[in-house]
Amino acid sequence: MTLLQTFLKATAFRNPLLRTLVPSVALAFGIQGAVAVPSIAGQTERFYDLSGSVTYLSCTALSLFLPYLRAKSAGTVTGGLAQYLSAPAPGQDFWFWRQAVLSAAVGLWATRCMSTLPRPHWIYYIEELTWDSVGTFLYKRITDDGHDSRFDSIRGSPPKFFVAFFAQATWVSLCLLPVIATNALPRSAFQLARLQDVTKTLPVPVSAKPYLTDILGIFIFIFGITFEIIADRQKSAWSKEKKEKKHSEEFLTRGLWGRSRHPNYFGEMTLWSGIAIAAGGLLVRNSSQVGLGLSGLGGKVLVAGMCAASPAFVAFLLLKVSGVPLSENKYDKRYGDRKDYQKWKQETPMLIPRVW
Repeated sequence: MTLLQTFLKATAFRNPLLRTLVPSVALAFGIQGAVAVPSIAGQTERFYDLSGSVTYLSCTALSLFLPYLRAKSAGTVTGGLAQYLSAPAPGQDFWFWRQAVLSAAVGLWATRCMSTLPRPHWIYYIEELTWDSVGTFLYKRITDDGHDSRFDSIRGSPPKFFVAFFAQATWVSLCLLPVIATNALPRSAFQLARLQDVTKTLPVPVSAKPYLTDILGIFIFIFGITFEIIADRQKSAWSKEKKEKKHSEEFLTRGLWGRSRHPNYFGEMTLWSGIAIAAGGLLVRNSSQVGLGLSGLGGKVLVAGMCAASPAFVAFLLLKVSGVPLSENKYDKRYGDRKDYQKWKQETPMLIPRVW
């Protein structure tokens, strides 16, 4: 028995949702644990943020292709991936597109370079994790500088350093819940049309045509990530101009930053909300519930809660724990006695941008 077959057998739970959820979450903690051991031993944070992006991408890819790997191992698919993705029933061409689109959305978010925000103490890594320090930007910065000052107080403490990696695995798992649940949806949810000739008790199969929640969720994601990218680029350009002494402004009030005090956080919460809406609108349907081995109101509440967990957790951390409170307190202490700062703060919404 190969290692893959052993893995598939060990995670062959009766419930289809668990068959994808458990391996994906286990992979998140496995990757972070594997990176944590040498990092703690060498007292280096060089690969911390890069490992976060790798974990996002790896868990998303695993959840996406795990159903195919199981079908291949069971012998129900003799051909390649293209044959597996072929239409399972008349009118069901491109049934796989929702999983592909949501997985690609996470991949886009995880691989783009995002700006960083300082944190004064190691505990804020539990809240910060990867939303403002994803991937190659921080890896390049650490490579260039040789260290990350955010780890100065925890680098020499193995327990605290391990908590940072454990927290990152937890963060990845929570954020990916909507996508993992969507990717766990088996092909049977799209095949019910074939069986309806035999029994009338089965629900209508999932349509390959987009639902309103698909369109709305994808639009919200595109809007959110675009908004965040523009805000980050405006701040980077402003910082660069300040270093080049092209202006003497102490804080940014131009562009999107003149319409919201935290436009990057607004974009972050918006994009994860879009993913949750697209996933939730699909998973609460009766055919999806049957496919995932769920039933009744309890099943719909479960998947709705899984989809809402990611944006809700992001919003809670950004608004109540680390993001907005830390940033606001820092600037209040530094510029609180300045009239121009008070004017900008009074006239500019904290989060939701003004449109006038």
